[in-house]
Amino acid sequence: MSATSLPRMRFRLNSVPVVPLLILLLVLIGAVGGDAVLPHDPNELNLAAAFHPPFFQAGGSLAYPLGTDNLGRDILSRIIAGTNVAVLVSLYAIVFAGAIGTVLGMLAGYCGGWVDALILRATEIQMSIPSLALALLLAATLDQGFSTLVLVIVLTYWSWYARIIRSEILSLRERDYIALARIAGCGAFTIFRRHLLPNVLNTLLVLATLQVGQVILFEASLSFLGLGIQQPDISWGLMLADARQYIDTAWWTITMPGIAIMLTCLASNLVGDWLRDLLDPKLRQL
Repeated sequence: MSATSLPRMRFRLNSVPVVPLLILLLVLIGAVGGDAVLPHDPNELNLAAAFHPPFFQAGGSLAYPLGTDNLGRDILSRIIAGTNVAVLVSLYAIVFAGAIGTVLGMLAGYCGGWVDALILRATEIQMSIPSLALALLLAATLDQGFSTLVLVIVLTYWSWYARIIRSEILSLRERDYIALARIAGCGAFTIFRRHLLPNVLNTLLVLATLQVGQVILFEASLSFLGLGIQQPDISWGLMLADARQYIDTAWWTITMPGIAIMLTCLASNLVGDWLRDLLDPKLRQL
């Protein structure tokens, strides 16, 4: 390792987004083991404690650190419980959308011709349909809930993966090792599995990380409009919807879940930007 590479490596280590990674870790912990750290039952009604302010405001207490809502439910407990929906929706939506988009993008980029034209046209048609209109259509024809929400997000985001992966494959298929693989008698599936997919994994990882915040925000928006998660399940978007009429008298009921959404989306974007720079071959120092 050269002397000039040491400062660059040290700089990259120092640029690790510790706070965003910590926020995402806390969200993950809340989703996986939130029941063990919940200060209260998130659905427990206590009308005597309704509109209890946060601990830092006059009249607040550490019994309800972030206050309570109109039904006396602990806001902190509901935010922690809502991480489960946020993580599950992001996981299912990104995995399915990524898988569909990656397969179609690889087929379009590698095969070319009418296959490329057909998939590209389908991608353009999908991207021209407003996601909210699609959600309204599916909500009117299907039962509202978790499955419909995931389906809407998958149908909205698969085209992002397809277009980006297609552009990557268009460049990769012209490489010498792909031509050598064809000469050696490798089939298309083998070329996809051994040569193309490993070369787009970095792109997939970065795109998936960047989309975590977008999916959480989209889920919260649909739940806020009544098209996503339904009661008695807990969602940050539902918390915003329930608290909007009390914004003048109990600001914390809508501000606290809004801050949770903002911090999670911001953290995922910062981590995604960091991964993009870290995995960029042009910036990689050997």
